[in-house]
Amino acid sequence: MKSWKTTAMAIIALVIACLQGFVAFIDDDAATSPNWTLIGTTLMTAIGLLFARDNNVTSESAGAK
Repeated sequence: MKSWKTTAMAIIALVIACLQGFVAFIDDDAATSPNWTLIGTTLMTAIGLLFARDNNVTSESAGAK
């Protein structure tokens, strides 16, 4: 894994997005609803980070060329 830093941040963002929705569902308060905008934004950020590469990784070592 050449771009371990961006992959680690993507995994952290995915966990945060899942936890945000999960906590809202298991909450005892019926009026609590998940913040879908925040969850969606966090998921899109995580997807972007999964496809990104670290700044110190060259295209050749990442296999892009």
